[in-house]
Amino acid sequence: MTSSTISAPSNRVIIFDTTLRDGEQSPGATMSMKEKLAVASLLDAMGVDVIEAGFAASSKGDAECITAVGQAVKQATVCSLARAIKTDIEAAGRALEKVARPRIHTFVSTSPIHLEHQMRKTEEQVLEIIDETVRYARTFCDDVEWSAMDATRTGIAYLSKAVAAAVNAGASTINIPDTVGYAIPEEYQALIAQLVAQFPSVCFSVHCHDDLGLAAANSLAGVKAGARQVECTINGIGERAGNAPLEEIVMALKTRADFFGCTTGIDTKRIYPTSRFVASTTGFFVQKNKAIVGSNAFAHESGIHQDGILKNRETYEIMTPASVGITQSQIVLGKHSGRAALKNKLDEWKIEMDEEAFLRCFEAFKALCDRKKNVTEEDLLTLIHDHQHVAMQSYIKLDGFNTTQKGAGSYTATIQMQIDGTSKETSCDGDGPLDAIFQAIMAATNCHATLTSFEVHSVSQGTDAQAEAVIVLKENDRFYTGHARDTDTIMASARAYVGAVGKIMAQAAQKEA
Repeated sequence: MTSSTISAPSNRVIIFDTTLRDGEQSPGATMSMKEKLAVASLLDAMGVDVIEAGFAASSKGDAECITAVGQAVKQATVCSLARAIKTDIEAAGRALEKVARPRIHTFVSTSPIHLEHQMRKTEEQVLEIIDETVRYARTFCDDVEWSAMDATRTGIAYLSKAVAAAVNAGASTINIPDTVGYAIPEEYQALIAQLVAQFPSVCFSVHCHDDLGLAAANSLAGVKAGARQVECTINGIGERAGNAPLEEIVMALKTRADFFGCTTGIDTKRIYPTSRFVASTTGFFVQKNKAIVGSNAFAHESGIHQDGILKNRETYEIMTPASVGITQSQIVLGKHSGRAALKNKLDEWKIEMDEEAFLRCFEAFKALCDRKKNVTEEDLLTLIHDHQHVAMQSYIKLDGFNTTQKGAGSYTATIQMQIDGTSKETSCDGDGPLDAIFQAIMAATNCHATLTSFEVHSVSQGTDAQAEAVIVLKENDRFYTGHARDTDTIMASARAYVGAVGKIMAQAAQKEA
């Protein structure tokens, strides 16, 4: 398998998205194969240059996902992470075998604390490992990226030796990650600048974590110093406090092109729809005051601000909502709208959907119109995302339920479900209507997971707004997220619980297979 590495003008920043790998490492952010493919398609359509689709050696599911993403995307390079271990690299190579534009991303620790306590290797031994494993990765594909894990706590003298070893062995991209979110922008910029000066022909990459809230600032400091690849995630999701948010990096480079002098290949009008889809898929809601994609990002309550905006939007807005895909109209379609109107909306948002999914979406849209007087763009966008790909859960389905109050705080719930194509009715008691429903679902599916998080948010405005419920269940130290929307809050909550249980059952079935 061979491939050519990404080449770009000196002012072009490569966007490397790791939502499907590092982002999914957030507890509760686990996605199914179909959900990952849906996210990958959105990233590809947005113009992401490299999609890190998983860690092939970590599981059979990750390896299959990497292969599937590689075959589904049309433009992006698809990447697998691999430790500096030959079996990991071989697993990555196998997963990328039929991928048109493959990349192997291999890494090893370089900091003194990691070498002493985690790897228990000398500096010279690690240099030998770098040389051997990068060369081995090059036997599978030409595009090899190497990362110095915990680079920002590594002395510059040894870090330079490690980079030289990787470059001499054939790595074309060198990542200098702030693995534990330790760096300060000024020192990170100086570090990247020194390495760029030493290795002017190498594409340096930055991968920053947000433990001190500096992931975006550090990433941009790296770009200013000459790094030409940024590793980031949608909405900044990721391990611990998260990663640098793609939307903030891209819009900072676009809005302050005068300062950075760099461009990206991202279609920024796709940012908001993609952000919403990832948020609803993972159950990691975007905080209201989140930069770029938060619901308050373009809201102005202060009288002084409102006065300025009415006179000239540039007085208090440095970018327009439309530039990131947020449209301003409220009521978009109604119960008398036909299929052509819905298809026109899909074209406007540049969202692709196969005919089967479109028909399901249209039927769901008509049903929503019967329950909701005004269907907003936010309602429609969430509905489209729900039907953009084949239904995510196939093992279980909630057909209906009813609850009765037995006494003060005591309820009985009877649910009707489809479990692997078989109808089942179960009744259970609980401390409230939802508790009773959840208990019945567990009894029907023989699931014994622990409920760790339960959130309900309003999708849009008004008393008839859709409720978006997110349930996180924990079983065997793994977290599973379910989400659903409905104008009925209890129905949304029940369906979200079923969604999480469905993921647990799907995981169990995959292990048996």
